[in-house]
Amino acid sequence: MARSGRFELDSARHQLRRDGVHVHLGPKAFQLLSLLIEASPRVVAKIELHERLWPRGAVSDATLVALVKELRRALDDRDREHPVIRTVHRIGYAFEPPIERVPPQSMTLAAHWLLAGERRLPLVSGENIVGRAAQAHVWIDHSTVSRRHARIVVAGAEARVEDLASKNGTSVGGNRLAAPLSLRDGDRVTFGQVLFTYRRTDETPSTVTQLRRTEPASPRH
Repeated sequence: MARSGRFELDSARHQLRRDGVHVHLGPKAFQLLSLLIEASPRVVAKIELHERLWPRGAVSDATLVALVKELRRALDDRDREHPVIRTVHRIGYAFEPPIERVPPQSMTLAAHWLLAGERRLPLVSGENIVGRAAQAHVWIDHSTVSRRHARIVVAGAEARVEDLASKNGTSVGGNRLAAPLSLRDGDRVTFGQVLFTYRRTDETPSTVTQLRRTEPASPRH
């Protein structure tokens, strides 16, 4: 968990909360925020962010800028004298508040993910869009996969998969989906012609990171 003022970032549950209330943040924006916190106070270059966020695809800088704007709205980052996310023009971005790390607290959660060869794609709590769109949480670069092909909704220990009227369909265990279906550990899920194995475990440690602003940050350039 990461705390900064009124905000909490819970990496294990993949949630951003403000005063204990969930704040919506898209999966790519959440991933970007996690990367910036992990690297803080280092400035993360745009090229590195592109490689980490879209490892097998090419998107424009405008897409990255849109994610940064989404983060600033979610974090109420409006103080130009003391920004939460500092822009270094033509270079990249940095998370400004100092970070104090504390020992992780163990807790039992359900973890969900998809496997395809050596690829391990974690699923987050709530909606996970599967498709070729750059903003998809499970991004699949394949001609048989639609831009918004399917979605997997995770709620606690349950994960349900639903086809989103894709052109080539979604199958579980070789059976094409006609309605949402709860997944079981080890299920073979096919999006178009791309095969994944769904996995689930009940043992997941949560990580705790506390962030406190202890000194004024540099102005946004």
